[in-house]
Amino acid sequence: MPRSQPGGYTVRDLIAWQKAMKVAETVYRVTRAFPSDERFGLIAQCRRASVSIAANIAEGHGRHGGASFVQFLRIAQGSALELETELELASRLGYVDAGHVGGGSR
Repeated sequence: MPRSQPGGYTVRDLIAWQKAMKVAETVYRVTRAFPSDERFGLIAQCRRASVSIAANIAEGHGRHGGASFVQFLRIAQGSALELETELELASRLGYVDAGHVGGGSR
Protein backbone atom coordinates (compact mmCIF):
# COMPACT_ATOMS: atom_id res chain seq x y z
CA MET A 1 0.00 0.00 0.00
CA PRO A 2 1.54 3.34 -1.01
CA ARG A 3 2.33 5.72 1.83
CA SER A 4 0.40 8.97 1.86
CA GLN A 5 1.96 12.36 2.38
CA PRO A 6 0.32 14.83 4.80
CA GLY A 7 -1.80 16.18 1.90
CA GLY A 8 -3.15 12.68 1.28
CA TYR A 9 -1.30 11.96 -1.96
CA THR A 10 0.95 8.98 -2.65
CA VAL A 11 3.94 8.44 -4.88
CA ARG A 12 1.53 7.09 -7.49
CA ASP A 13 0.14 10.62 -7.81
CA LEU A 14 3.52 12.04 -8.87
CA ILE A 15 3.73 12.58 -12.63
CA ALA A 16 7.51 12.02 -12.52
CA TRP A 17 7.00 8.58 -10.92
CA GLN A 18 4.27 7.68 -13.44
CA LYS A 19 6.55 8.59 -16.34
CA ALA A 20 9.49 6.75 -14.78
CA MET A 21 7.37 3.61 -14.51
CA LYS A 22 6.44 3.91 -18.20
CA VAL A 23 10.14 4.25 -19.06
CA ALA A 24 10.94 1.10 -17.08
CA GLU A 25 8.13 -0.82 -18.79
CA THR A 26 9.37 0.31 -22.21
CA VAL A 27 12.97 -0.61 -21.40
CA TYR A 28 11.93 -4.10 -20.31
CA ARG A 29 9.98 -4.59 -23.55
CA VAL A 30 12.68 -3.17 -25.81
CA THR A 31 15.55 -5.09 -24.22
CA ARG A 32 13.78 -8.41 -24.87
CA ALA A 33 14.95 -8.01 -28.48
CA PHE A 34 18.62 -7.47 -27.56
CA PRO A 35 21.02 -10.31 -28.36
CA SER A 36 21.05 -13.00 -25.66
CA ASP A 37 24.77 -12.47 -25.07
CA GLU A 38 23.86 -9.03 -23.67
CA ARG A 39 21.75 -10.60 -20.90
CA PHE A 40 24.35 -9.77 -18.24
CA GLY A 41 25.59 -6.65 -20.01
CA LEU A 42 23.43 -3.97 -21.59
CA ILE A 43 20.12 -5.69 -20.84
CA ALA A 44 20.83 -5.88 -17.12
CA GLN A 45 22.31 -2.38 -16.99
CA CYS A 46 19.43 -0.76 -18.87
CA ARG A 47 16.83 -2.51 -16.76
CA ARG A 48 18.59 -1.71 -13.49
CA ALA A 49 18.98 1.98 -14.41
CA SER A 50 15.35 2.29 -15.54
CA VAL A 51 14.01 0.77 -12.32
CA SER A 52 16.36 2.96 -10.30
CA ILE A 53 14.74 6.10 -11.68
CA ALA A 54 11.27 5.23 -10.36
CA ALA A 55 12.63 3.62 -7.18
CA ASN A 56 14.58 6.72 -6.18
CA ILE A 57 11.60 8.98 -6.82
CA ALA A 58 9.54 6.69 -4.57
CA GLU A 59 12.19 6.50 -1.86
CA GLY A 60 12.64 10.27 -1.81
CA HIS A 61 8.88 10.76 -1.63
CA GLY A 62 8.77 8.47 1.39
CA ARG A 63 11.32 10.56 3.29
CA HIS A 64 8.82 13.39 3.81
CA GLY A 65 11.56 16.01 3.65
CA GLY A 66 12.33 18.59 1.01
CA ALA A 67 16.13 18.34 1.01
CA SER A 68 16.08 14.56 1.23
CA PHE A 69 13.56 14.32 -1.59
CA VAL A 70 15.68 16.59 -3.78
CA GLN A 71 18.73 14.40 -3.16
CA PHE A 72 16.83 11.30 -4.30
CA LEU A 73 15.58 13.18 -7.36
CA ARG A 74 19.21 13.95 -8.21
CA ILE A 75 20.05 10.26 -7.92
CA ALA A 76 17.09 9.46 -10.19
CA GLN A 77 18.36 12.03 -12.67
CA GLY A 78 21.76 10.34 -12.63
CA SER A 79 20.13 7.00 -13.37
CA ALA A 80 18.22 8.60 -16.25
CA LEU A 81 21.48 9.89 -17.72
CA GLU A 82 23.04 6.45 -17.26
CA LEU A 83 20.11 4.86 -19.11
CA GLU A 84 20.35 7.45 -21.88
CA THR A 85 24.01 6.53 -22.39
CA GLU A 86 23.27 2.79 -22.38
CA LEU A 87 20.47 3.21 -24.92
CA GLU A 88 22.73 5.35 -27.10
CA LEU A 89 25.28 2.53 -27.11
CA ALA A 90 22.54 -0.01 -27.89
CA SER A 91 21.46 2.19 -30.79
CA ARG A 92 25.01 2.48 -32.10
CA LEU A 93 25.36 -1.30 -31.91
CA GLY A 94 22.13 -1.69 -33.90
CA TYR A 95 20.17 -3.32 -31.07
CA VAL A 96 17.47 -0.67 -31.02
CA ASP A 97 16.27 2.30 -33.04
CA ALA A 98 16.75 5.43 -30.89
CA GLY A 99 13.28 6.67 -31.89
CA HIS A 100 11.76 3.43 -30.65
CA VAL A 101 12.58 4.14 -26.98
CA GLY A 102 11.35 7.70 -26.89
CA GLY A 103 14.50 9.53 -27.96
CA GLY A 104 13.36 13.05 -28.54
CA SER A 105 12.05 16.04 -26.68
CA ARG A 106 12.07 16.14 -22.89
